[in-house]
Amino acid sequence: MTETPHASTPRITVLPVQPGDPPFRIVEIDGEVIGGATGMADVLLAAAAGIPVHDLDDPDSVRWVGGGKLSWTPR
Repeated sequence: MTETPHASTPRITVLPVQPGDPPFRIVEIDGEVIGGATGMADVLLAAAAGIPVHDLDDPDSVRWVGGGKLSWTPR
């Protein structure tokens, strides 16, 4: 029997930048929208939901869609 590698799905997903004043990114936890983030510190608030985030660059922790952790302005 061969084992299939299990790809972990991060519990936190940060969606692309949305226009606004200020611009923001929607944050999901376990597929449910929890709010908008205007910077990296807001994403770290996921810890308040009981999800420890030690490294925002770890793809097993956070999935960044439409730009990485430094993308906070609309394209």
